[in-house]
Amino acid sequence: MTKNQDSIRRPGRRTGTSTTRDEVLRAAQARFAQDGYEATSIRKVAGDAGVDPALVMQLYKSKDGLFAASLALSDDMQERFASAFDGPRETLGQNLTYTFLSLWEEGADVEPLMATLRGAASSPYAAEQLARFVQTRLLEDIGPKFGNGEEAAKRAGLAISLLMGLVLTRNMVEVPLITGLSRNEIARTVGASLQVLLDQDI
Repeated sequence: MTKNQDSIRRPGRRTGTSTTRDEVLRAAQARFAQDGYEATSIRKVAGDAGVDPALVMQLYKSKDGLFAASLALSDDMQERFASAFDGPRETLGQNLTYTFLSLWEEGADVEPLMATLRGAASSPYAAEQLARFVQTRLLEDIGPKFGNGEEAAKRAGLAISLLMGLVLTRNMVEVPLITGLSRNEIARTVGASLQVLLDQDI
């Protein structure tokens, strides 16, 4: 065998590098978002990433560890979540609906968000993480934008609950009548109902 032939990297599973870690994480985010927590396995993620399952275990210790890492949301996403409540008070419902939907449909955080939503149905850890994230954003960032104290946060929380139902039917269950609507159409219709909720006292 010549030197050049010997230097050619033989095919096979890759070893752990920072690049490989990123590829495993992206594969996990896509798999958790598509299949949910229960149906996702270390072996499937390893196959998607083109690595040995033992390497995934070495990097993340367990499926729970891999899932926790896959839920990491960017600072930009957290800012976009809070900014959904920006804008004039009289058009808050419409702006909120459009911006909230855009969080789940475009950008680098779509797969972590969908992984969290699908995982929350079967994983207590995912449910806890999603609840903690939303609760913190409501109390610290969102409620104070249009009211004082917990009452404002409660109204915001009910609005988010309604929008989460919309995301469920549009982006996870993919009901054709809902997926066929544009964001602008949904924002105009649903936004009017949310406006009433956000304006009233509980």
